[in-house]
Amino acid sequence: MPDIKHFDPDTALDTAVRLFWRQGAASTGIQDVVTATGLNRSSLYATFGGKQELYRAALRRYIEQRSQPAFRRLAQDERGLPAIADFFAELIRARCSGEHARWGCMVSNAHAGAENGDPEVRGLLDRHHQQFREALRTALGTAGARGDLSPDVDPDTAADLLALLAYGVNLRSRAGADASALGRTVTAALASLASLDGRAKP
Repeated sequence: MPDIKHFDPDTALDTAVRLFWRQGAASTGIQDVVTATGLNRSSLYATFGGKQELYRAALRRYIEQRSQPAFRRLAQDERGLPAIADFFAELIRARCSGEHARWGCMVSNAHAGAENGDPEVRGLLDRHHQQFREALRTALGTAGARGDLSPDVDPDTAADLLALLAYGVNLRSRAGADASALGRTVTAALASLASLDGRAKP
């Protein structure tokens, strides 16, 4: 079997991300990782530690490679509400079609699972939420500066609302929700935030 010196830890970690993402931490045993990577247990333990340490590393990798780039793009997009609409459209597309369809989001899955009882995992989830909320708040601030937000909309509250909506999309898509139905919900939520002038824009 492969020796620890003869495998790429990054490749093994990417495999673990896929396993934990698709199956959840509770349903993924160390033998699943051994089988998927072709590595032996001693190599995995020597490199990553036990299953919980491996899960933490996988969750960090998921956030760094998937969540944070999306948050940066959203915050840096100067279109405001259309940027948020595109973020949700891509989220729904990724959750309902393609390679990772019906896997949900590894972060949302962790929020809903027993793994959030680990204080280190909880810290990762809390930081992820704060980064997401800040990206939404920035995009909403841009929308407000453009005159696209209704004057009675509080951007901080709206950021919380949209973050919760994204978690709902992630969980409902994993349960088999229809992409068009999710899209209609998002459209209605964004319409409720838009100014009358903003709603009239193409």
